[in-house]
Amino acid sequence: MHIAEQKKYTEADYNLLEEGAPFQLINGDLIMSPAPTSYHQILSGRFYYLIQTYIEKTNNNGICLYSPIDVRLDEENTFQPDLIYISAERKTELLQNRIMGAPDLVIEILSPSTAYYDLKQKKDVYERFGVKEYLIIDPIKKDAEDYFLENEEFMLKQKEKQNGTITLSTLPGLQIDLQKLFS
Repeated sequence: MHIAEQKKYTEADYNLLEEGAPFQLINGDLIMSPAPTSYHQILSGRFYYLIQTYIEKTNNNGICLYSPIDVRLDEENTFQPDLIYISAERKTELLQNRIMGAPDLVIEILSPSTAYYDLKQKKDVYERFGVKEYLIIDPIKKDAEDYFLENEEFMLKQKEKQNGTITLSTLPGLQIDLQKLFS
């Protein structure tokens, strides 16, 4: 019995896609997902506002970007996380036509079509490439898990429910009131 080998895609294949196409390149697979729900976008907008306000108030000079933005990690992994933060020190290194390397902070807001990838495959790749902090928001359970990279491995730093507060390590002093976020 002969089993056909499944094609793995590369960055070159990904670059042939139409701009704005709803794909991510995850471990050599082209993964398509539908547009996010309105609640997902509301949460994303609230996060962006909180981080951008923090950046401006603290004269941080880092940058916060929201999806769709390509984060190229290697030939087989180009993701479109919901939000990213890049410190001022690393902006010139990473900021090109797309983000070339691991952001300091990645925030993923789970949805039924992307939860598996966000919790498993992408999390493993983010860890391998050195994302310092990975925040996963679950809008259905209304909770958050914050992972921090220690000794090249993600460690669960905080897990909070709807009435809790998340304090981000990559943005010292920024506290996310989950009750306000999910309201």
